Amino acid sequence: MRSPCSCFLILCLLMILAPYTTQLQSSQAWSLLRIQRLLNYPSFLSSWNKSPDFCISEPNPFVTIVCYDDSITQLQISGNSTPPPLPQSFSIDSFFTTLTRLPNLKVLSLTNLGLWGALPSKISRLSSLEIVNMSSNFLYGPIPHEVSNLKSLQTLILDHNMFAGRVPDWLGGLSLLAVVSMKNNTLNGSLPDSLKNLESLRVLDLSLNNFSGPLPDLSGLTNLQVLDLEGNYLGPQFPMLGKKVVILDLRRNRFTGGLPSDLSSYYHLKKFDVSLNSFVGPFMPALLSLPLIRYLDIAGNRFTGMLFQNMSCNEQLEYVDLSANLLTGNLPTCLISDPKSKVVSYSANCLASNDRSQHPNSFCQTQALAVGILPDKQKKASSHKVIIAISVVAAVVVASSLVALLFFFVFRRSSARRAATTKPPRRLIEHASNGYPSKMLADARYISQTMKLGALGVPSYRSFSLEELEAATNNFNSSTFMGEGSHGQMYRGRLKDGSLVAIRCLKLKKSHSSQNFNRHIELISKLRYRHLVSALGHCFEYYLDDSTVSRLFLIFEYVSNGTLRSNISEEGGGQKLTWTQRIAAAIGVAKGVQFLHAGIIPGLFANDLKTTNILLDQNLVAKISSYNLPVLAENMKNEVIGGSSSNGSKMSNERCVVNVRIKHGDKVDIYDFGVILLEMISGRSISSQADVETVKDQLQASTTFDGSASKKNIVDPVVRRGCCHESLKTVIEICFRCLSKQPINRPSVEDVLWNLQFAAQVQEAWRGDNHSSEGSSVAPSPIN
Repeated sequence: MRSPCSCFLILCLLMILAPYTTQLQSSQAWSLLRIQRLLNYPSFLSSWNKSPDFCISEPNPFVTIVCYDDSITQLQISGNSTPPPLPQSFSIDSFFTTLTRLPNLKVLSLTNLGLWGALPSKISRLSSLEIVNMSSNFLYGPIPHEVSNLKSLQTLILDHNMFAGRVPDWLGGLSLLAVVSMKNNTLNGSLPDSLKNLESLRVLDLSLNNFSGPLPDLSGLTNLQVLDLEGNYLGPQFPMLGKKVVILDLRRNRFTGGLPSDLSSYYHLKKFDVSLNSFVGPFMPALLSLPLIRYLDIAGNRFTGMLFQNMSCNEQLEYVDLSANLLTGNLPTCLISDPKSKVVSYSANCLASNDRSQHPNSFCQTQALAVGILPDKQKKASSHKVIIAISVVAAVVVASSLVALLFFFVFRRSSARRAATTKPPRRLIEHASNGYPSKMLADARYISQTMKLGALGVPSYRSFSLEELEAATNNFNSSTFMGEGSHGQMYRGRLKDGSLVAIRCLKLKKSHSSQNFNRHIELISKLRYRHLVSALGHCFEYYLDDSTVSRLFLIFEYVSNGTLRSNISEEGGGQKLTWTQRIAAAIGVAKGVQFLHAGIIPGLFANDLKTTNILLDQNLVAKISSYNLPVLAENMKNEVIGGSSSNGSKMSNERCVVNVRIKHGDKVDIYDFGVILLEMISGRSISSQADVETVKDQLQASTTFDGSASKKNIVDPVVRRGCCHESLKTVIEICFRCLSKQPINRPSVEDVLWNLQFAAQVQEAWRGDNHSSEGSSVAPSPIN
């Protein structure tokens, strides 16, 4: 039995400790309630208002909280697939300041919450973090260096955001990382060599970004099981990997050459996808019978070889796609014996089949020769013929040289007389080709690989012959003339395949050889994006006397649905875009501007943005047609790009001379984008600076004094009849910020994009609540 003295001491100790414990729980609870408020009180957090003790609450699909010693160690919040937009007052910095009051967090998962902004550096204060998942939000900018301080980090998932820049080299210093996933962002550049230091890495998913160049040697990552690089510009060599890989996805990249011979010993492989690359060489039948293989896709390459009916397959195969290769023979029986249990595609080969898509054997043989793949017999025969061929050629060369020497002296005299009296005619010496000089392809400083266009139906970039262009325009007939500006004449043409193109003809003011244009052509060939009028090719015309370029032709896709102005103003005469469609078009233009500023190196600024330079395709997707190509600007003597744009921009002193980055250069396009928004809201054509100030003042007065009459007069009736007040208010506010006289006060393109997406979400929710259309027969344009 305890003495009265000992009982008294225990009671005093409990009295001392009780306030501290209560204070700790109160601090943690306050942080959670503040997070609830910052997230705008979502419905799935409503239970927090009822339960005072978060640590004993039952986990559900939306929220999981785990505590240890009265401290929160795990916080997982997952919103709906289409979360409601966060208020404009939301601050990502304040949000993470609140999170830092949970210092013992080991697991932080915040997905589908609509978080927006740059990931704050103060995340490093959560030094105990082991798992971070910030997927499906609107986070942008580079990955902050302070993440490198999270030495306990094992899982980093940043999927489906808007992160930009490169994968940081310091990532290799986080030695405990087992999962790295950053798919579907706008990251670019080459992958750092430091990735090979992540010996614990099991999953690396960098798909759907803009990465380019070769991969680092990953063969030392013996624990790597998943490598997903789909939808980038990586290559050309097949990656060096360990043999424990379970999922390998290289779809839609730039890998070339053959598959490594040891691939048949990747016994853990379940999914293998190398489709839509440029692989050549023999197909490996052993891939069909790997012990764990379930999914095999090699479509869209140049694999060769003969298939046989008696080839063996893994019985567990579920998906096989051999389409669009150069395979011959017969489809293995094991692939077609049970059509209900597996999906098998094999079109566009040379297989013996009733499938009408199969080519004749001669086609595959010819194509194989075209890429340098010879049958074994031809290789042996060719080696015996080499000596004979060299001997014959040598004899012919000696005899020809003697004859040519004699003709040279005769021709030299006669040509000298003609040159004195005849002006050298122009001629085209470059013919259609799909290839580029190796020097051009090696010059990667000017562009970071960007967005794939295969899914958009845009053909690959190539050079055109003058004969093609003349045939397409009926010798540049006046009926095909579209207009003329400071950057040359524009013609409409129809190619032999029936496709329409727009052709810009630029007469050069300086004498340059075609080599001087390599850098420009490489840049132009990569300006291919959903929200740009993409370049399809080019054509040089030369002077015969000195082989310098006299004219440059640039061929672009033809966008047939008119300009943005013609679709929002009375001068168009047709059906005007609804408010939903106008926001969608604005988002497309903003994404195009973001691409021009950050998707290429160096970025393109002062792009003369205006509603007459924004075109709409048949799906009402907005495309910028006026991007500032250096090759066009350099041809304009003593002219500064952009001056004062025809839409009334006051940025003449801020625009950049070609290829010169100046302070606030990106804000020039932001101002012009504000003018575009002004036209979208008012429905009026704005063609001067006076128009900008007048419409802006009227719109500002209507929002300031809440005068219904003035607002009725200034806002386009089509907009007024079919818009949500909050959506319109958001667009007006970002419009005013874009039109700020001081460049430093104008928002970033990411800020603009977020506000427009916010406005689109509010508008969509409003339309759903009202179950109403906007009184237009034009189909709504999706927000891409």
